[in-house]
Amino acid sequence: MMGMLRSLGIEKGKPFQPDARMKTLLTEATLVGEAMAKVNDYDKRDMPLAHYADGSQWEFALCLDPSQETANYTQLDERAAWFYEATATSKGMVTKTPGVGSIYLGTYKDKDGNWLDGAHTYRLHVLPHPPVTQFWSITLYDVSTRTLIENNTDITDRSSRQDLTKNADGSVDLYFGPQAPQGFDKNWVPTVAGKAWFPYFRLYGPTEAHFDGKWVLPDIEKVP
Repeated sequence: MMGMLRSLGIEKGKPFQPDARMKTLLTEATLVGEAMAKVNDYDKRDMPLAHYADGSQWEFALCLDPSQETANYTQLDERAAWFYEATATSKGMVTKTPGVGSIYLGTYKDKDGNWLDGAHTYRLHVLPHPPVTQFWSITLYDVSTRTLIENNTDITDRSSRQDLTKNADGSVDLYFGPQAPQGFDKNWVPTVAGKAWFPYFRLYGPTEAHFDGKWVLPDIEKVP
């Protein structure tokens, strides 16, 4: 890495004095690099460990080994995708043992394959009997900053630990949009027009029903 920086004029013990040409190149590289990072993260390709379920828009947000290595190569794309929007990893976040650790699911598109838009209202139908020994939660993040969504409220997540409005069969309908649908304030996370967002759906203490695919989280649907 230091060798690559040296070719740009960045070297230990020497002042960095880029000329006009280098400033232009670095500015353009910043814009292109950001675009590359977004595509690599939000529209993952050739990352088998990201696959959650056939036909699903949900992916495993953490699609790399915590070591970031395989037998034959370093997981460069997978590493770049994860650390563009997150800061740490551990074996517990990619657990394969029922009842232990956590699972992170992420998505950037609705059921129809369209990017999630803060100006629209969406529904997520959490099926009954979610596969957790502890709890599940969903948290919304801003696409541009990858930090908690800023919506002028303290509401950025919903969780099974909260007093949510439930359906007769025990399922839960969650809503994301500028305004809460009538009667669903407890199940709503506000979004902001002009701001793209993405969620993490976390399973804490995932059970066998998750690992064998008997319980699959439905896609987020746009409300007409």
